[in-house]
Order: sequence, then C-alpha cells, then structure tokens
Amino acid sequence: MLKYNRKEDGVINLDFTEICYFDGDQADNKDEKVIEEFGDEWEKFSEFDKSELNRIGDSYFKLIEDKSLGDDPLVLDIGCGTGRWASYLADKVGFIEAIDPSKAVISAANMLKNTDNTRVTKCDVDNIPFDKESFDLVYSLGVLHHIPDTQQAISQSVKYVKKNKYFLVYLYYALDNRGIVFKRLFYLSNAIRFVVSKLPKFLKLFVSDLIAVLVYYPIVSITKLLKSGFPNKTFWKKIPLSVYAEHDNTFQVLRNDALDRFGTRLEQRFSRKEIHEMMTNAGLIDIEFLDTHPYWVAIGRKPNDKIS
Repeated sequence: MLKYNRKEDGVINLDFTEICYFDGDQADNKDEKVIEEFGDEWEKFSEFDKSELNRIGDSYFKLIEDKSLGDDPLVLDIGCGTGRWASYLADKVGFIEAIDPSKAVISAANMLKNTDNTRVTKCDVDNIPFDKESFDLVYSLGVLHHIPDTQQAISQSVKYVKKNKYFLVYLYYALDNRGIVFKRLFYLSNAIRFVVSKLPKFLKLFVSDLIAVLVYYPIVSITKLLKSGFPNKTFWKKIPLSVYAEHDNTFQVLRNDALDRFGTRLEQRFSRKEIHEMMTNAGLIDIEFLDTHPYWVAIGRKPNDKIS
C-alpha cells in the first residue's frame, strides 16, 4: 500500500472502514452534476453477479494478459464506481488503489471490504494523492468520456504510470465500425438521452427502467432467439444491443446500462483514430486496441524516456 503524499482533507467513517478524501485545488476539468448523477447510479446498482462480472472483466482486461507488470504490481483504478473492476482484478495483482470523486466510494468500500489488497479513496483525477510514476498499471474503464476534457484527463492519468509500464482505457466508441442504419438509430436514442438526462432524479430512474423493460429486454430477447435459431449465422450481430444477447447478460445489467446510457448528461464518443491520438499525445507508445466488443478498449506503454 502506498502512502498518501499529502494529508487528507477529511475522512468518511463507515462501520467497517474509513475513506480518506482529497479535495485539493479546485479542478476545472469536471462536471459536479455528472459526478452527483453517477454517485446516484452506483448507489442504485451496487451489486453484480460474480460470473457475469468475471465474463465482462475478461474482455476489459484481455489486453494486459501478455504485458509484464512485474511482481505484485501496484494498480490505480481511476473512477472506480462500485469497485467492481477492482474486485475482478484484486486476486491478479499486488495492490489496487481505487479512486472516485463521487459518493460511489461508499459502495466501492462495501464491495471491497473483504479484499485485503485494495483501498478506496475519494478524489478526482486532478487531485490524486500519490507521487507521479507510482503505478505499474493505471486503468480507467468507461469513465473519462464523462469528463469535459478527455484528452487532459488521459494525460493527467498517464503521469501516474511508471516508466515502461501501462495505461489501459475504455472509451465509448464513435460508431466508426458501424453502418448508416445503426448510426441513425443511435442519433435518435441520443436525442432521447438529451431529454431523459435532464429529468429529476426519480423520473430519470423510472424512465430508464421503462426503457430497459420496453426496449432493451424485447430487442435482446428477440436477438437471443435469432442467435439460437441460426447458430451458424452472424447477421444478428448487426442488431442494436446484440452484444447483450451475445454475452447473455442479466436483466440487472440491462437496467444498469439503460440508466448509464440515457441518464448521463455528459457523454462523449471517440473514434479509434482519435483515441490513438489522445494516447500518443499523453506520451504513450505501443498502443494496442481490442478489436472485439467493448469498443474501444486500448492499452499503451509509457516509454523509459517519458518525463512527467
């Protein structure tokens, strides 16, 4: 466990642990309303099926399988949410520092309370209380596209990667590998998101659940039937939401993702080329992409001569 490089600004006391928080300097690169909304989301969806978590985690972390992280690597999870990815990775690494700026840290601490090689800290990416170049792996999954300046957030995150070690990121894709019909359906859903995300909290939760029941579930169910009825065909993969059928996700995941999709007021999407450019601008080399869902997961190495 690393020592904090400065004194905490306060402590959140729970029955089973305490969570230090660091407000630090006022950071411009964050949206307080978005942080609050994600705190609400992870308060509602704080439990996950273990087998499903492992299956999804295998996809997110596939790119680190052949990477040399060293013995008992130190890992930084930026935007940990409920702590689900720290929970997935904990038995594969030395120690994980899990940080998040929202009240989701309480859910994360609860999920990780029986894991002795993790710690949860409340802070944002501009107020990380550790020295630069302290971690063998820094990852941020499904987070940095919800920050106003994603390039700045990536560059800030990479500062904490040791030389010759790795940064792993998942950013929403700009549908750059999809056809025109799929894109038009997405633009329609984006217009709906613009309205739903502005609703009061209770209405937003209700409408998101309604979308999960009336849209996500029927489409995924029909796609599952097509998948089983035509086992040697792949045409069903072109149907929106087909990934949920492909991985046989539970209804809880559909509800969570419906809220994540329609309840978020700040969502940016990036092409593979744009992500590669942002990672290069942050000083990373040997950048690789996962060519299967989820799009886009990418990893890059920090060279020995990188100066933070």
